[in-house]
Amino acid sequence: MADGTALDGYWLPQLAGRALEVRERAFGPAHVAVRVPDLTPRTLRELLQNIRGQARILAQRPLEEIITAIDGVARRIGSGGDPLHRELLGALPGLTGYSQRMIEIGLERMAEGWRAEALRSALAGEFGSVGVLDRFEPKAAGGLERAFGPELTVHVFSGNIPGVAVSSLVRALCVKSGSFGKTAVGEPYLAVCFARALAEDDPELANSLAVTYWPGGSEDLEQVAFSEADAVIVYGSDETISDVSRRVPPATRLLAYPNRVSAALIARSALDRDGTESLARGLALDVVTFDQQGCVSPHIVYVERGGERSPLEFGRLVGAILEEYAVEVPRGVLTPGESTLIHQLRAQAEIRGAEVLASQPGTEWTVIVEERPEFEPSPLNRVIQVRAVDDLTAALRALQRVGRHLQTVAIAAAPERLEELAGRLGSIGATRLAAVGHAAWPTPHWHHDGRFQYLDLVRFVDLEA
Repeated sequence: MADGTALDGYWLPQLAGRALEVRERAFGPAHVAVRVPDLTPRTLRELLQNIRGQARILAQRPLEEIITAIDGVARRIGSGGDPLHRELLGALPGLTGYSQRMIEIGLERMAEGWRAEALRSALAGEFGSVGVLDRFEPKAAGGLERAFGPELTVHVFSGNIPGVAVSSLVRALCVKSGSFGKTAVGEPYLAVCFARALAEDDPELANSLAVTYWPGGSEDLEQVAFSEADAVIVYGSDETISDVSRRVPPATRLLAYPNRVSAALIARSALDRDGTESLARGLALDVVTFDQQGCVSPHIVYVERGGERSPLEFGRLVGAILEEYAVEVPRGVLTPGESTLIHQLRAQAEIRGAEVLASQPGTEWTVIVEERPEFEPSPLNRVIQVRAVDDLTAALRALQRVGRHLQTVAIAAAPERLEELAGRLGSIGATRLAAVGHAAWPTPHWHHDGRFQYLDLVRFVDLEA
């Protein structure tokens, strides 16, 4: 914190009364002091078994009570006048590297997905009747069914985008699962604050959660966590996913969310004189949000020639708007290595003959306009590549090479062409198609990586009456 006070980066009510050895660690570019306990495998096993006990109580709670409690915390996190919101605005920039304005926008938008209406809508979209999480209900084919969540879900988080961890915990709570969350070095605090705030209104519900951090590579602790879990949710690189997969017992449900890449497609029909500036503003917003760090952020935009505005004109508009955002929503802190990478990318593009539009003298934003269609990952941090193509078919061929890593594609095209592009992108591997300007904020009921958010966690019991 600004006053130098260390943050408590853990929520472990199941060990209340235990003498824990707690140490301060430095997190984030501001080297924020955060207190976290040194858990032993024995203590962790006791903790996880205690969560199981609380989960049995949780299983008897009506779903509507759980949703109402979550909604109360979401309102506080997203409300500018609430002390919890102010605390997070003070802590998260130094922990994550994002600007305070970006954190403010992020908290407001993420909290919307945790509000009661959003949760009810998402659950109803997957289950049909949310009552199936409370009781046996009739099946269309006859008989009855009921959905049961895991007693214990272990979450392994990664990255520095605030809210991802909370969303994962919220999903588990909504299927009445107790949860243990191992936070990421890039963002170790918001999930802890969520659990503490939940305890203020519903201590019983909050006691089914535990959240803390330990350094990566703590295999003795991870082995205990994986062996005790009924379900494991892991976020991270392909290497992280592969490593965890090898160590999760075969009978334990594993939900893995590897890192993904995203892109944008703009058809010539969308590049009219009146609408292009709005389109450029939408793309710039997708790039600015969390400085492109999210899996849903576009690395590259393919722009079709033949419209009223050329790909170069479009790129220049995007650059001008990114310049505005550099003031309105400043980019986060970069390491020297990240800045060097952007300078190198700019220099290489100029050597190739590309048009490089960039902030000066710093690296706040970069737009590179050129004609080669190959997909290349962006170094992120507001670096967007504009690729001019004669036809979007060239873009589809390029994206096919990264299909299994492709997540969101933002599209601007006439309705009659949109469905065709959507079908081809879906066959390539994309799992979410959105309008340009809306890529960064999936709807609460989206299929994360093409899967169910809630149904994948539960097991159904059929009562053949």
